[in-house]
Amino acid sequence: MELQKRPWIGAATIALAAIFAFQSAAHAQATFASSNDAPALTYSADVASIIQENCTVCHRPGGIGPMELVTFEDVRRYAPLIKNKVVNRIMPPYYYDDDIGIQDLKEDWRLSQEDINTIAAWVDQGAPLGNADEIPALNLHDSDDWSLSNLFGPPDLLAPSTPIDVPAAGLDMWHRPIVPILGDIGTEERCIKALQVKPRGAAKTVVHHANSTFQLSRESDDDADADDDAGFRGSGRATEYAMGKLGEIIPDGVCRVIPPDAWIRWDIHMYPGGLGASAVNDVVEGNIVDLGIWLHPVDYEYDYKQTLSLYGIRQGELVMPPHGTTMMQGFHSFDHPVRIDSFQPHGHLRLRSASLEFFYPKTGRTEIISMISNWSATWHQSHLYEDDVAPLLPTGAVMIIKQWYDNTAGNPNNPDPDQWVDGGSRTADEMSHAWIAMTHLDEEGYEKIVEERKAAEEAAEEAQRIASN
Repeated sequence: MELQKRPWIGAATIALAAIFAFQSAAHAQATFASSNDAPALTYSADVASIIQENCTVCHRPGGIGPMELVTFEDVRRYAPLIKNKVVNRIMPPYYYDDDIGIQDLKEDWRLSQEDINTIAAWVDQGAPLGNADEIPALNLHDSDDWSLSNLFGPPDLLAPSTPIDVPAAGLDMWHRPIVPILGDIGTEERCIKALQVKPRGAAKTVVHHANSTFQLSRESDDDADADDDAGFRGSGRATEYAMGKLGEIIPDGVCRVIPPDAWIRWDIHMYPGGLGASAVNDVVEGNIVDLGIWLHPVDYEYDYKQTLSLYGIRQGELVMPPHGTTMMQGFHSFDHPVRIDSFQPHGHLRLRSASLEFFYPKTGRTEIISMISNWSATWHQSHLYEDDVAPLLPTGAVMIIKQWYDNTAGNPNNPDPDQWVDGGSRTADEMSHAWIAMTHLDEEGYEKIVEERKAAEEAAEEAQRIASN
């Protein structure tokens, strides 16, 4: 049974081609909206709240943004640049197509078209201040604080890595310590509510990725055949982090398990000097990466378990000649129905676009679930689907992951289009996979969700019919 009923038009290849017309169309739309017919706008009454809620969090002292956008003077100084970035949806940095696939996402950073039009019109009107007394009070959290604490409070558990010095320049580095988890898990396995990985301080642009898995001590385990490293064996994925990622939020009613007596094995990839406009280009002493874990109560009830896994794209060899391009795709199916809770493409400096699609063999139909046409290695995002629209994949249907790569001079992120590029772990190499959080259902659970969504859709249609009469 196919759950998705939205009539998405076209294919991912068409969507990829359309990206070349995207910026000019977006600019025209905002320019039209900011014409002389627009009402008079001021920073204090109309723009300050948009900037404070969406920009200042990064563009502030100690933030990851390359300039400060704290005061009116800051914002006015960069007003034309701000207009350009928001009109072309480059900022805020959440690169998810707004006209293809599922649009209802948790922790979605994208500005509304109304906010974009407001900023564009304000800039076109000369960026006036208005009444300074009307500027909302700015309440900035510590830039090193947990981003998810506004939703869940402080983490229940912490697992900081061991410190390591990162030089100002040089080759890629890896750090793989096994560390204890600080806090009380208890004597039984627990369910995780959310996880966030956070490089400390200046390390935000230095830490390329930081993956974590749960480890159990062999001292409390009788499995003599288990793989081990210094007396430990793996016990499931904790989470994954790549530069710019917010974190993972597990949907209600499912469980991502943390075992009792667990430790954390880190796999931290660092790039000396850092990447992006705010790269430190300096020595980072004692670099530590923190993992925060929020737990459900001990008596939390759930029906199904969730996993976070790396799904590779292995059809063909990932290799690009100088000034060349390529495309990779991978196919995955399951012997039980699943719900996709989040989708996060992964690549390096030549990855430009990625998509998630479903193919239904019974009907021969292919559906585009998500599309990222303007991907950036400095802002990995785990796109978290809202619970009531998270895509369902029936047994035997095929999950298709596609990624497009650009090794030409036209790619603004490409450090050297004269180089051959192959698959590999270094920042200069490329990767081809996606991280996907998935709830593993049975047929009964799948049909229950389908019926609940159908009933909700019919109720909404009936309410709309009544309201229109």
